[in-house]
Amino acid sequence: MQSARERPTIRLAYLCGNVAVRVDRLLLAESLFLREYPDAFASPALADIGKRHPIARLTQQAQEALAEPRFRRPGLVLESVVKLVSRSSMVSLFEKPRFRDVVNGLPRDDRARLVEGYRQRLHGDHAAGFELITDVLVEHRLAKWSLVSVVPFYMTPTDELFIKPTTTRGILQFLAPPDLVYRPQPTWAFYAGYREFIEDCKARVDPRLTVNNAAFTGFMMMMLREGREL
Repeated sequence: MQSARERPTIRLAYLCGNVAVRVDRLLLAESLFLREYPDAFASPALADIGKRHPIARLTQQAQEALAEPRFRRPGLVLESVVKLVSRSSMVSLFEKPRFRDVVNGLPRDDRARLVEGYRQRLHGDHAAGFELITDVLVEHRLAKWSLVSVVPFYMTPTDELFIKPTTTRGILQFLAPPDLVYRPQPTWAFYAGYREFIEDCKARVDPRLTVNNAAFTGFMMMMLREGREL
């Protein structure tokens, strides 16, 4: 007998803060994904994806290089940030050299502001740090969601989000109404609302789909890209 989770005709919604979420689509995506990949991300068919995205290795590097005591040496902090972005498999090849060149060429005051932004974002007032990082990058026409979000994601990949525009827009289109609207300009208000939305969705699915937040959002986009009837 087909379970309620697998019936695409069900039309249910629940509230996450002020955002109504299509729970039927979320649960159907979960059912279809686990039917195709019974061991979730441990399935052999997904092994290549794991190799292309070595999140655990980069998380270890980030947590060592950007631990709070390391911020006593600001120059090394920015060097570590640039290395992390350069090694990321999720940041585009176009954005990596631009980020490196901008950061390395920053005036002293801007370098200090950026370091303080990362210190706050990773170890203090997260919202203030987010805004400070964004402000510095805006001034150099480099305020991209991917660049603003990638370092915090690697520090705590089960708590923070890597914001990829196409993935984010796709997920919101299928699971949420216009209450939560993606914009190209990074803002803390959107990030905080989207993270609350993702955390609430994660609580409703098999834990094997939530090994980290990139894996969780990735599973949904895999289903959407394959033309699933969600």
